[in-house]
Amino acid sequence: MKETDVLRRFLFDDLAVRGEWLNLTASWQAAKQHHQYPEAAMQKLGEALATAALLSATIKFDGTLILQVQGEGIIKSMVAQSTNNHEIRGWIRCADTVPDDSLQNLLGEGYIALTIEPKEGEPYQGIVPLTGEHLAGAVENYFAQSEQLKTRLWLFANEHQAAGFLIQELPSEKGEQDQEDWARIEALSNTISEEELLTLSCEDILHRLFHEEQVRLFAPEAVSFKCHCSPEQVESTLLSLGREAVNELLVEQDTIVADCEFCSAKYSFNKADVERIFAQNPVIKGSETKH
Repeated sequence: MKETDVLRRFLFDDLAVRGEWLNLTASWQAAKQHHQYPEAAMQKLGEALATAALLSATIKFDGTLILQVQGEGIIKSMVAQSTNNHEIRGWIRCADTVPDDSLQNLLGEGYIALTIEPKEGEPYQGIVPLTGEHLAGAVENYFAQSEQLKTRLWLFANEHQAAGFLIQELPSEKGEQDQEDWARIEALSNTISEEELLTLSCEDILHRLFHEEQVRLFAPEAVSFKCHCSPEQVESTLLSLGREAVNELLVEQDTIVADCEFCSAKYSFNKADVERIFAQNPVIKGSETKH
């Protein structure tokens, strides 16, 4: 029976190659219910969320991984996030009509950025130009340029679920043997089809692809949709704008409304709310009265 909303890591014994298999079903439905994007854009979002979840399992960190794709075409930007606990969320800014086309054609000239925001310590970001017809190719190019790691990625998404499959080289000093091992595993992986990845279990996929290899499969890790927006975060944003700027907004409109792009939650603040927010922050309030 195929597991859903899980990530499975696997490792090839005696080879410098690791991998991951991912299924998003209920988590994909929960993420997409907050958006009304065109079908083609929704498919790209599903692939992006699968990518973020897969990449969050390639590194050891406590925080959030952010995948951002930026362009100037029909799709302006796309953001997918995953915590180290595989809590995913994402959004797209696009035109009202999005044709079924390659990601590069939809975005035009652009870039792909990968950001790690740890709960403690400084964030890390890598940025490379957007290349490749599909998101998988763009991510592979990112790792080749930014991390110097051979990485292959297969992504599929439809109305019901999203799925991903990843293989990545590991540091080793075997030289030519490592290259031969990688070429063999890559060739075998490249035979995977969309139907297989969307319908077969992880065990079935690994058996079909690598039945002659020694593969170690690790325990499933749950994936879920969760938005981390909150009134406190919006209040922090208002404080960062400063009292003068917030007052100007209140002159234009009686109530300041902030929409969460990830889950469409709305947060409203009237004049009394603003008074409370700045009154509770005497440091910021005091610093502004000195000017």
